[in-house]
Amino acid sequence: MMHARSGMAAGGSGNATGACGHGSLKFDILQMHVSPVLVVVFLLAFCGNALALHRFVFRERTWHTGIIYSFHLAVSNLLYSLTLPFLAMYYYPPKHWRYGEAVCKIERFLFHCNLYGGIFFITCISLNRYVAIVHPFLAHGRLEPRHANILSGAVWLLVAVISAPVLKFSTLTVTQLENYNKTECLGSTTRTLLPSYMPYSIFLAVFGCGLPFLLTAFSYSAIFRTVYRNPNITQLEKRKVGRMTGTVVALYAVSYLPYHVLRNLNLAQRMKPTDQENCYVSWLIHSSFQVVKILVHFNICLLPLLYAALADSMRGRCCAGKGARQEDEAAAEKVELRG
Repeated sequence: MMHARSGMAAGGSGNATGACGHGSLKFDILQMHVSPVLVVVFLLAFCGNALALHRFVFRERTWHTGIIYSFHLAVSNLLYSLTLPFLAMYYYPPKHWRYGEAVCKIERFLFHCNLYGGIFFITCISLNRYVAIVHPFLAHGRLEPRHANILSGAVWLLVAVISAPVLKFSTLTVTQLENYNKTECLGSTTRTLLPSYMPYSIFLAVFGCGLPFLLTAFSYSAIFRTVYRNPNITQLEKRKVGRMTGTVVALYAVSYLPYHVLRNLNLAQRMKPTDQENCYVSWLIHSSFQVVKILVHFNICLLPLLYAALADSMRGRCCAGKGARQEDEAAAEKVELRG
């Protein structure tokens, strides 16, 4: 039989083989708390995203580009939240996957679609705001809802394509215990396929996380500079924009980046021969990885609220000059922060 160290939460590449993972009390204690955490995340994520969608559909009369991207972000998060009850039941002690291999693969696929769909839609929102605020005359008449709809469709297609290999790699393993056979749904793949999976995981880290993060950080830093240099914006509004900018970058930096770094470190530990594995290092990497996976889950609770707040705080705010600018410039600046 194949043996696996249990991953902790969805999207897990946390399964491992080797001398350190079997029957470890530390790993078992770590996983005891996963099920209630997933229940809390499900309740918050489902309610938060459902309310965000209700707001977009019934309260937003004009769907500008920013609303369109935020709507798709909320849809992505809501769809994934529906899989969390299955995971909560899976991790409820004793941990055991009861739903078959097909459902395992579908859940892993949906997690990756949500993860990278969320990242890419955040990037779309960031670039959209960058163009609208930093280059308002370029944006005027060019950032149209139809463009956002086309780009959103392209994002969905892209995330489906880059997540598709998960359907091949994810599988079930069975561990023979004293009283029963324990079935696990692997978030990464089996030990024998790790050499093939590792390049794919690195690709996801670079293309699916690193590049979007650089674009997002660049966009919000440029927005921050532009807003703070504008004399027509009050200090209160500047502080609000600063907090929003810092929150977006911080949410990204403390969850998505550590998740991808630690996932690949964890995979590298799994690829080591058993006699070369340092149990303390393995436990430290694995435990840290579980924490950042929970942070990634909580993002699906927080992001809809953040962008709903952004939709309010940025709409029509930046620059209605007091006669100091020409009328067409004032109009353009009203358009910019609606993006």
